Amino acid sequence: MLREMMIGKIHRGVITEANIHYMGSITLDPDMMEKSNILENQKVQVVDINNGKRFETYAITGKRGSRTICINGAAARLVTPGDRIIIISYGLISEKELKEYEPKILLLNEKNESILGEI
Repeated sequence: MLREMMIGKIHRGVITEANIHYMGSITLDPDMMEKSNILENQKVQVVDINNGKRFETYAITGKRGSRTICINGAAARLVTPGDRIIIISYGLISEKELKEYEPKILLLNEKNESILGEI
């Protein structure tokens, strides 16, 4: 049996930009992506802590070191720059893999800096 499990999460990130005119997706600093186990083009769920809205999109790589979290396309109408969000990635994990499974969670402060160390 395969179970759909959270494999990575960016917790309490701050939206730095909302770009309605881009074709879609969420742009993330690759440092954040690596620390949270999110790959380019991977499907993610975005949860806006400020307004409670949820949506799914895919991640694309932004500029390294920029601490960018930019919501693009139609989803940009669901958020406001400055909102705190949670970005969650999921994956299918076998019963055997569950024994060693551990999600990667990145906790951020108001400047999109890692609370547990510099990114």
